Amino acid sequence: MNLEHHQAVIIGGGPAGLAAAIRLREKGVEDVVVLEREGQTGGILRQCIHDGFGLTRFGESLSGPEYAQRFVDEAQALGIPCLTDTTVLKLDGDRTVTASGPAGLRHIQGDAVLLTMGCRERTRGALAIPGSRPAGIYTAGVAQEYINLRNRMVGREVVILGSGDIGMIMARRLTLEGAHVKGVYEVQPYPSGLPRNIEQCLNDYNIPLHLSHTVTDIHGRARLEGVTISRVDEHFRPIPGTEERVDCDTLILSVGLIPAGDIANGSGLAVDGRTRGAFVDEHYQTSIPGVFAAGNVLHVHDLVDFVSLEAEALADAAAEYLRNGALPPCPLAVRAGDNVGHVLPQRVSGTRDFTLSLRVSRPLKKVTLTVRQNGREVLRRVLPKALPAEMLQLPVKAERLDTSGDLEVSVS
Repeated sequence: MNLEHHQAVIIGGGPAGLAAAIRLREKGVEDVVVLEREGQTGGILRQCIHDGFGLTRFGESLSGPEYAQRFVDEAQALGIPCLTDTTVLKLDGDRTVTASGPAGLRHIQGDAVLLTMGCRERTRGALAIPGSRPAGIYTAGVAQEYINLRNRMVGREVVILGSGDIGMIMARRLTLEGAHVKGVYEVQPYPSGLPRNIEQCLNDYNIPLHLSHTVTDIHGRARLEGVTISRVDEHFRPIPGTEERVDCDTLILSVGLIPAGDIANGSGLAVDGRTRGAFVDEHYQTSIPGVFAAGNVLHVHDLVDFVSLEAEALADAAAEYLRNGALPPCPLAVRAGDNVGHVLPQRVSGTRDFTLSLRVSRPLKKVTLTVRQNGREVLRRVLPKALPAEMLQLPVKAERLDTSGDLEVSVS
């Protein structure tokens, strides 16, 4: 086969991939190529026309397209090649990428490969909701694309399943377009999205949020005619006798996001069962030397600013790897303890400062976050509250760490 070669191959041209590409150029890595499956770069933010992006990264509130365009413009100014309409089919353990694009099948090997593909939505198939298969059932992201990019209205009488951020944002968007959103139904006993979106997207528009409820049946043939809503118990099982039919022509699913790392299947890349993303060390290097991951393909973020900042930190490490041919080993494991859903990175060196990212497993008030090593307290933070919807990020200083002994992160 004809094998191309580049210093750095970046898979994904969204806010993570472009931020990493720009930072690599700034670090002196000239031979960088970005592979993007869509017809243009910018990622999912092109359809996120609401504001609130950029407060951390740029110090001002931007819409999604404005935020993305800043990186697109800078990448173009630097002359970074971005191969659009190019779908990556496979990643091999020797850092060879197989991609299909306008020029046909290509095999590209990188001295470093950066995974920045973002995440995908859970679908109806993942939920196994019984019933027929009528038109009018969309994931929140697909509905957002139809309305904001294609100028197509998806429906008029709407039920939203799941209180994820995109679902709540679409509840507001549909209302502004004249639809009647009958309610947002969440299977958990607490909302899964950010408090600001509950306030600005639901409460401000009198859209009811029903916790501990789910859709248990779908009605209609050619077009959705209604859904059955049931209350669930503490084990998320529908409670008999609580069924209620809600007439609607549209069901929007906002039931979670999953890191889109499927192309690495078969490469030997280790995956964390908690995050569903790659297993990485403090350099964002995966279990395959020279393959790095950051952004939503690693773990789902609540703010895109953190995605870009994480990708820039990845690029710093990738540039060091390309310069030296290796990175310092990371023998210390970082584990999730009580009330912690997941932690990143999963391994550290103990000799360098690193940023600890985590989510709690349930809503908590007046919490104490503790990092311990060898029975000794390395970090302690007292917080007024902690929510699963909000990612916590804390700096950990190397001077507080031992060079042996795993770390455990817990919240009480």
